[in-house]
Amino acid sequence: MLGCSPDTVEDLAAFKAKYDLPFTFLSDSDHQIAEAYGVWVLRERDGRQFMGISRSTLILDSSGTIARAFRRVTPAGHAKELLAALE
Repeated sequence: MLGCSPDTVEDLAAFKAKYDLPFTFLSDSDHQIAEAYGVWVLRERDGRQFMGISRSTLILDSSGTIARAFRRVTPAGHAKELLAALE
């Protein structure tokens, strides 16, 4: 499993350590991966529009094609849903 984020390598290492996560994170600082998978989108908060990540979980097959997509995920309950999909 891999995680991917536009955060820096250092920030991702700290996040991984803080939550003791068992997978590798990729830094996508230029958001090319996010754009390729359609998760770099126009967002809005407090009436302000900006480009950012639409929090998503994508299960990819061996060729990199999306086999299953969970869009606009929230942390609560998502882990159980994801684990069920991976079985």
